[in-house]
Amino acid sequence: MKRIALQLSVIFGLCILLSCSDKDRESYIWSHVWQDSDGVYNHYRIPSIIVTPNQTVLIFCEGRSGRDASNIDLLVKRSDDNGKTWSKQSIVWNDGNNTCGNPCPVIDQTTGRIILFMTWNLFEDSGIVTKTSEDTRRPFMCYSDDDGLTWSEPVDMTESCKNPDWGWYATGPGIGIQLKSERYKNRLVIPANHSYTDTQSEEPVMKGGYGYGSHVLLSDDGGLTWRMSTPIKPGCNESQVVELSDGRLMMNMRSYNGLNCRAISYSDDGGETWSPVEHALQLAEPVCQASIIEYGQYHGNKLFLFCNPAAVDERTALTVKSSFDDCKTWSNAKLIDGKRVQYSCMTVLPDGNIGILYEIGWGGDQDLGIAFVSFYPDELFKPGTLLDDDLRM
Repeated sequence: MKRIALQLSVIFGLCILLSCSDKDRESYIWSHVWQDSDGVYNHYRIPSIIVTPNQTVLIFCEGRSGRDASNIDLLVKRSDDNGKTWSKQSIVWNDGNNTCGNPCPVIDQTTGRIILFMTWNLFEDSGIVTKTSEDTRRPFMCYSDDDGLTWSEPVDMTESCKNPDWGWYATGPGIGIQLKSERYKNRLVIPANHSYTDTQSEEPVMKGGYGYGSHVLLSDDGGLTWRMSTPIKPGCNESQVVELSDGRLMMNMRSYNGLNCRAISYSDDGGETWSPVEHALQLAEPVCQASIIEYGQYHGNKLFLFCNPAAVDERTALTVKSSFDDCKTWSNAKLIDGKRVQYSCMTVLPDGNIGILYEIGWGGDQDLGIAFVSFYPDELFKPGTLLDDDLRM
């Protein structure tokens, strides 16, 4: 009887300990990593987040004096504790008053090199879309071989990565990927977008003689050389890409289709060519950038995640949706932040948590900066909003 009583006491104690541990642990970590009120830059926009082979979390953004073509510097911060604390910001690229932005990093897992694509234009150069500007919007690339501490001098990639017909150009915004399937193993893929001459289309966004399209940049030699895919058009831009279980690639794009949903396209040849644009009706959007990633295995199933402002009439209600069937269908919409939000970027943190870097505020002159949130993947399948209503005003 004493042995039974002792066993019951141990079991009861363990139950209490486990219950307390589960109750006491934080369901999320939230921090305001770039604040417009800090007095360094007027605005912070265009978030990107990636994890290095050394398990360092890197976050990138634009430090802006004004809007898209203003004096913009490209910034980075680092964390070695899954985003609990962050280093001071450092400048990856500052070209005087000119625009240095649109961070879109990818990591070559075979070498550990962090490759960062960006875009550049002259300060307040107008008419870039319609090609009446003084210069044009150009893709640039730099890299880091020391875990994001220092960066190489940016190199102009216009000759190999931009069609001369294109006016506007943007890498991402977000991240690139490295392919895992055997046929195209280790190929690096950077999603990008552009404007192009179009005098035929009757679509509302095409009026004025131009259209919006997407494409990817491809490298099979660790980022030494790059080439363009065929374009995806019409009526889409700001794009992210994932590799599906069968080796196909899927582009998920901001859309001007008038349906308030995302546009998608598929590639069977590692990103060289793309299928006609389709509409992902389950992925509602107010015409905005979004993030999509492969989380990996979750309870024995491959999990993909999609994140965007899920309202159709304004940029609000940051929501993550889940897919267990290679992005064919989406379920378990989890409201992360019910307030005003804009662009976002997701990653899988070293501890297995989901990390989201996202813009908070009202856009334009009232933008409040960029926030980071980390949470257990189990939270996606629980009821309620992740963040407390009074977390931020």
